[in-house]
Amino acid sequence: MHTSNELRSILDKLASDDKFRTQLQADPVATLAKLGITLSADQVPDQISLPSKADIAVEQHELQRELETTAAMIPFLLSGALVAA
Repeated sequence: MHTSNELRSILDKLASDDKFRTQLQADPVATLAKLGITLSADQVPDQISLPSKADIAVEQHELQRELETTAAMIPFLLSGALVAA
């Protein structure tokens, strides 16, 4: 996954698709692999807490910019953090 359209699609799903959010929380490695994102189990936080759909919708443009500059942003999204520490 490398294009802006693909990133936008994932953020759209996180902001609106309850089924995708449930699958991502249950098995983030497999769910993201279906979208072409390779993530190892050791990159997944012990506790997954996605940002709310509303927060993602509000921050979508900034999140997309962050995702385009670093693949490390995915674990932050899984941890519920909207900004990398």
